[in-house]
Amino acid sequence: MSAETSEHSSITRFRDELGRRGGTGRVVVLPDSVHTAALAAEALGCEVGAIANSLLFDADGSPVLILTSGAHRVDTAKVAAELGVAELRRARPEFVREHTGQVIGGVSPIAHPAPVPTYVDPWLRRYDTVWAAAGHPSAVFSTTYDELVRLTGATALEVD
Repeated sequence: MSAETSEHSSITRFRDELGRRGGTGRVVVLPDSVHTAALAAEALGCEVGAIANSLLFDADGSPVLILTSGAHRVDTAKVAAELGVAELRRARPEFVREHTGQVIGGVSPIAHPAPVPTYVDPWLRRYDTVWAAAGHPSAVFSTTYDELVRLTGATALEVD
């Protein structure tokens, strides 16, 4: 069985969507033990800041995806005020799956059932290569800040 046929279906969906959108990055499947930005950075040989964490939030009942540098934490009060919502809460697992079709830890910036408003941490501009989740907790893909913005239609937003 080839790697292509044994690949998890969520990674295959991501790969297909990345190609459809003209993405140029490569998909890498990491060991299951690499479940934090710091561990992913170590496995990839990059700075933790070059890891784009895809965090889905519940903004008064609507999904909001924030792509933040692994070096930052999202200041939810600040971002809620910027977005004009009463509260920005970390989404529950069911909410994440409903709006992204993916699980926490593997949410990619694209390949969701319907478009999700997306914001990107401008700090990621500092890196020539950015790594983001590829639809599964152990899969990531390489991209650039500009390509990430193009792929997602994201708006730059200071998150911390």
